[in-house]
Amino acid sequence: MDKRVGARTNGEQVIRLPHCRVGLSRLARSGWRDDRAAQLVEFAVALPLLVLFVVGIFDFSNAFTFKQKLTNISRDAARVAAGDPASDLRSPSTFAPASVIDAFQIIDNYLVANNINDCGINLSSSPTGLTWTSTATGNGCPNPGLTIVINRGYYFSSGAATQPANVNCQPPALTGGSTQTEVIGTCVSIQYVYPWRFGRIASVLGANTVLPSTITVAAVAMNEN
Repeated sequence: MDKRVGARTNGEQVIRLPHCRVGLSRLARSGWRDDRAAQLVEFAVALPLLVLFVVGIFDFSNAFTFKQKLTNISRDAARVAAGDPASDLRSPSTFAPASVIDAFQIIDNYLVANNINDCGINLSSSPTGLTWTSTATGNGCPNPGLTIVINRGYYFSSGAATQPANVNCQPPALTGGSTQTEVIGTCVSIQYVYPWRFGRIASVLGANTVLPSTITVAAVAMNEN
């Protein structure tokens, strides 16, 4: 190693090692490059989890927003049908009473007006009692597509704290006996397929995520006429 010798003012010898400085400088730069490589590795490991997190936020927020929209439109449809006269329920002039047609058109027109695929759905002409169940998978809708259930003869106990409704708009069992008072209303249920993106991203990372294939809402309104 090249040594340069000098002297202090007091006569002591001073040895300078310029190559040591160069070596230390190179060692520092090498360590900095190693840190950069480590950061790249950490980023590559964290990136899939970050993508999963971001996709999950957008996917679940979109699903929640869509469910709120369907809930609002099902309530509007139930209120409109419940406000229509019930005189044509026994012998409608067409394949469905006007109240059922009104409720169905409110839902379908809302979907079309908001650029939501209505799957080419048409009102069912084969009711079960006072329940019309319409299902469609057209216009490129993936299975199970869109299902609309309208029950004009839905009933529940007058003592119920809430107006219960299920996906098929089937009335709950009444346990109050012959003295129990029943409220007759209209139930509207909407089931719409939702293509989750979160599940596909999670499967790439090796996770098995089971999510509902449809977003389901139901609303009940008391018949007024």
